[in-house]
Amino acid sequence: MGEGAAFSSAAGGLASAGPHCYTATVDITPPPEALAAIETLTRLDPHFAGILDRTGPLPWRRREPGFPGLLQAIVAQMISNQAAAAIWGRLRATPGALDPVGLLALPDDTLRAAGLSRPKVLHARALAAAFADGTLSADRLSGLDDEAAILAIASVKGMGRWSAEIYLLFALDRMDVFPSGDIALAAALADLKGLPARPAPRALREMAQLWQPVRSVAARLLWHHWRHVTGRPAMDDFRIV
Repeated sequence: MGEGAAFSSAAGGLASAGPHCYTATVDITPPPEALAAIETLTRLDPHFAGILDRTGPLPWRRREPGFPGLLQAIVAQMISNQAAAAIWGRLRATPGALDPVGLLALPDDTLRAAGLSRPKVLHARALAAAFADGTLSADRLSGLDDEAAILAIASVKGMGRWSAEIYLLFALDRMDVFPSGDIALAAALADLKGLPARPAPRALREMAQLWQPVRSVAARLLWHHWRHVTGRPAMDDFRIV
C-alpha cells in the first residue's frame, strides 16, 4: 500500500493516546450525496450495479483533515494493511507524534521504534515541517480545488500523488478523485470487468474518465469489492490494543 501500491482505507473507533487525539471513523450509511453518486455511477457503468448486492453496505470511511490524515498516508505507503495498522497503532501511542511540532521534537530512534523506515522518518519530518511553517494547513487544503490541493501536498518530499488523492478522498470527502496508481483498484477493476490483466496506471486513469464526476465513489466501491473478493481487511479494520 503506497505510492503506486494497494490501499484500503481507514476504519472507525481508533483514537490516539495523549493530548492530540486522532480518530478515523466509518459511517454505516454513506451521506446522501454519496448515495446519489452511486446511482449516477451505476448509470454510467452498469458493472458497478451489482457490487453492493454481493458485498453488503458500503462503509463510508473518513479521516481527520490535516497533519494526522496525511501522516497516516505515509505510514500506508508500500506495505500491507496489517503492517500499516500495527505501525499506525504504535505511532498513535507515541506522545506528540500526531502534532507537527511534537513530531519534529521526537528523535529518529523513537519514530523508528514505532516502525517507520528511515525514508518514512524523513518524509514524516518533511510533512511536519510543512505544517509547522504554514506551507500546508487543513484549512488551506480544504479551500483548494482538487488539482491544486494534490499539487500542494505532492510538493512535500515523500508525498506523491497517490497520498494526496487518498487524503482528498478520505479526509476532504471530495467526490471526483481517483488514485489511478493504486494496485488494489487496478486488481479490483480487472476482477469486476473480467479483464485479462490489471490495467496499468495510465490505462486505469483513462478508464476512470467514464466515471466523472463521481470517480471517488467508483474508487470506494472498487476497494469494497476487492475486500469482499480477497477477504483482506482495510488498514484501520485492524484493532490495535
